[in-house]
Amino acid sequence: MKVVRWVLVSAALLVAGCDGTPPKAAPPPATTSTPASSSAAPTSTNQDPARFAKQVVARAREAGVEAQLVMAILYNESYKPHDPDLERAWQKMKPDAAFGIANMHKAAYDETKKGRPFANREWQELPDDPDLAIQAAAWYLHDLAAQLPSAHQGQSTTDLLAVGYNAGPGTMKTIARGTKPGPQVQTYLDTLHGNWAKAGQAVAP
Repeated sequence: MKVVRWVLVSAALLVAGCDGTPPKAAPPPATTSTPASSSAAPTSTNQDPARFAKQVVARAREAGVEAQLVMAILYNESYKPHDPDLERAWQKMKPDAAFGIANMHKAAYDETKKGRPFANREWQELPDDPDLAIQAAAWYLHDLAAQLPSAHQGQSTTDLLAVGYNAGPGTMKTIARGTKPGPQVQTYLDTLHGNWAKAGQAVAP
């Protein structure tokens, strides 16, 4: 259903532009990835998260989390087009929508940034800055890992962190104690498993 809604809103915006004006011409595709230190969004129509491999590796290392997991989550979250204008138009219709290529909600971002290198950055910047979105996602996974019970059953640590990213730390802890994932969470995990190999290839040395 998420995909259908995004297709509909994308089609409407492409016809009339985000403010009802004729759409602007698409920018030329970028030939290189944006370096991890850059805050500029790449001018590319390519929606493959693998184009951010350098940023993912750098930010995962910074946060002490697995780069393959960060990349797999970006693949999971690529079900909608990550264009700044489209994201902001969608957010006007759905104020609680997530922002950025990692689809982070404001509350999660504001909590994650405390005491971090990006503490002075705002959630509203995420659509324009993929590197910031990746950095925040990596640190959020770091914080989720710190909340995991020392012993858990039924799911791997990687799967539990993905559950936490998708459904929040409360659901993650419940499943860590042995509760079976619900249909929505299980679908997210199945998608993650399907994306796992290509995520690994994307971040391989």
